[in-house]
Amino acid sequence: MVMAYIPRLKQEYKDKIVSALTEEFGYKNVMQVPKLSKIVISRGVGGAVADKKLIDYSIDEISRISGQKAVATISKNVVASFQLRTGMPSGGIVTVRGGHRYELVEG
Repeated sequence: MVMAYIPRLKQEYKDKIVSALTEEFGYKNVMQVPKLSKIVISRGVGGAVADKKLIDYSIDEISRISGQKAVATISKNVVASFQLRTGMPSGGIVTVRGGHRYELVEG
């Protein structure tokens, strides 16, 4: 029989935190208790207009923090005062879901 890995914070949330929040706030249903659904890490790189390498450094840094590959965000509008055109990369983003989100919060 193989035991599935459960992050420590997730197990503690199920065992202790849900019951404590239910008692403290008087929730009638377990589904009313707030939970951690996803973590979004995003970063805008203002200097990316002048130097395209900054986007690569930013994506690499976000990927190291989250443990997942980050994606470059692409501008949708023209912002003339920032010299930003449609389709230019302007930052990076990653969304962490599942068991990884508890490990990321725990540190």
